[in-house]
Amino acid sequence: MTGAIVWFTGLPASGKTTLAERVRARLSRCSLLLDGDTVRDVLETHGYAEHDRDRFYTQLASLAMLVARQNVVALVAATAPRRAHRDLARAGEAVFLEVWVRTPLEECERRDQKDLYAAARRGDAPTLPGLGVPYEPPLRPDVIADGGFDESALAAVLERLR
Repeated sequence: MTGAIVWFTGLPASGKTTLAERVRARLSRCSLLLDGDTVRDVLETHGYAEHDRDRFYTQLASLAMLVARQNVVALVAATAPRRAHRDLARAGEAVFLEVWVRTPLEECERRDQKDLYAAARRGDAPTLPGLGVPYEPPLRPDVIADGGFDESALAAVLERLR
């Protein structure tokens, strides 16, 4: 059995972590959830300028590849607003699945518990993906999930990891 990287991408508050946690709970293989917010804290990379994001996503992709080399499924729940960020992990030797958690901006704003969108609209978070900086959705995602509770997307991810 080989490791894999499953990258859950989407706007902030789209349900990436929720879906990744649901996959992890049902997965019959060893896995590690790499939530973008948690990893930022561990790596102490809190900047959101373009060069900060490039550095962080390079580190996150490298970490996911390291995990996958240990025959573990790396479940990465991180916005990665630029396709190039996600392509870093795709370029490795591990099986790579890109899951687009496709949630409308209005719904993300409604469920946003961190008030990121309100801060962005006030001008306090000018680099929030989807409002301040563009979010580049995947061109050919392996799975499209409508929010974090999409049962068919959950089943599709689990099937691909068998």
